[in-house]
Amino acid sequence: MSTSDERFWSIGELAERAGVTVKTVRFYSDRGLLPESARSGGGHRRYGPRALDRLSLIRSLRALDLPLHEIRRVVEDTDGAAGRVMENAVASRLRALGGELKAMRWREAALRLVGECPPGERADRLRLLGAVGAAGIPPNTAPLARFWRAWLPARTPARVTAEFLEAAVPQPPDEPTPGQVLAFARLYAMTTAPCPGRRQPQPEVHRVAGARGASVLYPGLIEAFELAAPPLRRSREPRPGEALDAYVAAYAGAYGRRDTRDFRRLLAARLAAEPRLDLYWELTALVRTPASGPPEPTPGAADAWLRAALDRDNATAA
Repeated sequence: MSTSDERFWSIGELAERAGVTVKTVRFYSDRGLLPESARSGGGHRRYGPRALDRLSLIRSLRALDLPLHEIRRVVEDTDGAAGRVMENAVASRLRALGGELKAMRWREAALRLVGECPPGERADRLRLLGAVGAAGIPPNTAPLARFWRAWLPARTPARVTAEFLEAAVPQPPDEPTPGQVLAFARLYAMTTAPCPGRRQPQPEVHRVAGARGASVLYPGLIEAFELAAPPLRRSREPRPGEALDAYVAAYAGAYGRRDTRDFRRLLAARLAAEPRLDLYWELTALVRTPASGPPEPTPGAADAWLRAALDRDNATAA
């Protein structure tokens, strides 16, 4: 196998030692990544032992999906950036693999959802999943954010909108259950469906507040949801208290009203007239419910708990 000069290998010998094809060696050599050490009398390329080490490094870098220009910077290290290039490449590849794994888990859960459901429900579930799949897997939450932006009063302050969207828009879980996939698909269908009858998308309970009231309403609701979280974690029955007072105060402040018994009755009636809100929060809670362990209180669960507390308070005072 050796050449007349024991220090050098032919392109075929280098390829055999590296376990690659001659075409691969020629490819990297032609691009200057694998410089030859000499030429034979007949003009054929000859490579030294260092070429084998460099070829091994090049193949490892290619396995990380580095582009050729970054591989060149690593193997040549002309500016001392090899370590930083390697770190960035590994971090980038890890992010990409994480996304691929998440997509595979979503597809697995979706297949289980279809495979485990009664035959009569498969067509509807496939339709729901097809709509979500058209937007990418795992699905993005942009349609949900657009849904809320259409509901929120016009000219709502940007800071208030951002804070509320963070609380109201559920992020797709990394390892979803079939139930979470179904809940997200239904949520996606709900938020992308056109509004019937050309009516305004905002629920009455939001529209009455207006943009100025929204700057009071949504931060107040977030505070009330946080106050409701401890009794929710302890599975306490809905009842009046600090959380309900904050909830009512948020609406009263947004409407420019006082927290009176009459206002609490009016608020309960307006909230009951918006089933879309109930459905949104219900589905959001399902998306956010982990497969194992105690569920973390969601804005939807907190809103339902607070509304039940409001109804109980009104009934007690009647």
